[in-house]
Amino acid sequence: MSAWYVYVIECRDGSLYTGIALDVERRYAQHLAGKGARYTRSRPPLRLLARFIYPDRSSALRAEYAIKQLSPTAKRRLCAQAEAEIAAEAAIEAASG
Repeated sequence: MSAWYVYVIECRDGSLYTGIALDVERRYAQHLAGKGARYTRSRPPLRLLARFIYPDRSSALRAEYAIKQLSPTAKRRLCAQAEAEIAAEAAIEAASG
């Protein structure tokens, strides 16, 4: 069974888009090309803020729903926290490598 991801995109107008995908890079490229969701066709993506991994589609859908219920400020905080955790893990790997 493949892992699923929930991802958050910041759009050029400052809004945030949350979605799920098996391949985040491919899906983000679709958004950039104007072939993604209707939301990102009218509000082009600026950058990928975060991605979160889940073991299955059902878990990813539940997480996507929960994230969509957050305020924009809370979503940005969640994304910043995920980015900080990734940076910390990379630093640990580099120090031990």
